[in-house]
Amino acid sequence: MERNSVSPLYAAIDLGSNSFHMWIVREVNGSVQTLAKIKRKVRLAAGLNNQNVLSEEAMQRGLDCLALFAERLQDIKADHIRIVGTAALRTAVNAEEFLSKAKAILGYPVNIIPGEEEARIIYQGVAHTSGGSDKRLVVDIGGASTEVIIGKGFDSSALTSLKIGCVTWLERYFKDRYLTSANFEAAINGAKEVIEPIIERYTELGWESCVGASGTVQALQEIMLAQGMDEIITLQKLKRLQRQAMQYERLEDLDIEGLTLERALVFPSGLSILIALFESLKIESMTLAGGALREGMVYEMMEQMRHHDVCTRTINSVQQRFQIDTEHADIVNDMAMSMLSQCPNWQLEPQAQNLLEAAVKLHEIGTSIEFKKGADHAAYLIKHLDLPGFTRAQRHLLAEILRRYTGPLTSLPEQHALSAQSAARLLRLLRIAVIMCHRRDTRCLPPFSLQVDNDKLTLLLPAKWLINNPLTRSELHQEATRQTDMGWPMAVTSQD
Repeated sequence: MERNSVSPLYAAIDLGSNSFHMWIVREVNGSVQTLAKIKRKVRLAAGLNNQNVLSEEAMQRGLDCLALFAERLQDIKADHIRIVGTAALRTAVNAEEFLSKAKAILGYPVNIIPGEEEARIIYQGVAHTSGGSDKRLVVDIGGASTEVIIGKGFDSSALTSLKIGCVTWLERYFKDRYLTSANFEAAINGAKEVIEPIIERYTELGWESCVGASGTVQALQEIMLAQGMDEIITLQKLKRLQRQAMQYERLEDLDIEGLTLERALVFPSGLSILIALFESLKIESMTLAGGALREGMVYEMMEQMRHHDVCTRTINSVQQRFQIDTEHADIVNDMAMSMLSQCPNWQLEPQAQNLLEAAVKLHEIGTSIEFKKGADHAAYLIKHLDLPGFTRAQRHLLAEILRRYTGPLTSLPEQHALSAQSAARLLRLLRIAVIMCHRRDTRCLPPFSLQVDNDKLTLLLPAKWLINNPLTRSELHQEATRQTDMGWPMAVTSQD
């Protein structure tokens, strides 16, 4: 089809041990655009008996799902399709029977990937969708295996696939469907036995941050957010969810706020595995990754998307998509960064500068819709756009900063990306930089200095420039009043 030759489609199909997924995308302006996500709960691993024979019923559930997927594959070029099978199919002694029938339905072979290869691809999916250059521990709890990876940038240094999963642990430790302390304790201890051989190596390698990928971690985070907690997963919060679960006698009775019916069946087993990982590896906190196996498969097929800085790629893509004036954005960014460099005592969090740069470079996104309410449109777009490289909390903060980048000033709402003080400081610098650069020409910018006394800002500008730029002078004095009224002291002073 002519459309596909211009903007070709890609399909990644993951035959997981719990669910089968198909993800169809295309590349647009350096960004991956989702066109379809199709998921079916197949629970393939539940069909494995003690001899690792996959039941006819489980195979048929899988084949029925693949018959649905097959329709969409007809429109996609063969070299843009990748289909993989994971732990359940690695384990099944009669997997070939399923694979031959699957190929007949799909028209393409299914590649059963080894555990370490699955871990490698998962890490690529995380690296291409999650920002940051620090050394990270990645955890992906699947239906029949759990992948644990350490890496930095796009390079992994440790890849492990553990034979523990939310479906297999459900069948092993919660088969009677009772949510007793004994069942939870057995599930946690059983997972710890499997994790134990990797503890020494992973502890020696170490990591700076930890991210969780895929359904189990996403479901737990959604429960926490629904209950008013922030998005950071900690052992304390996991134990709290365990106590909530144990208030119900049986798995079918679970009615925890934020828990969907779809995830309820494997909730206690997935929770037990994650608790075991936290305790065994002494994980302090975990955030949700932007992608995993399917994302890794797609990015490896898209050669033009490989190994670019994720946040920069995202910002550039959004700028192109919404026709943002990038030259002006760079002018404002230079101004904001120059101001930030004059605030060394602020001691902002490491990610603060990157968030300021993102806010600056995207601050005019709302004007692509309408000028009058451009800031509100900007906040809406940033909140709802897919922004690989930025966490949910960071997107929320960016949206609220852009809602306030111009006009009347109000305090920022509660957020969890930065401290309240750091977030307010980024907002202050953005607003001042936007005013200073409103003529959109570097030749109109004055020499300046910014004096910082704790949270008091004094902007020093040439007296002659202030006289020759009365509108900017008026807007800066108005901004000083607005910030001071918010409890953020600011003054504009002339200097000879």
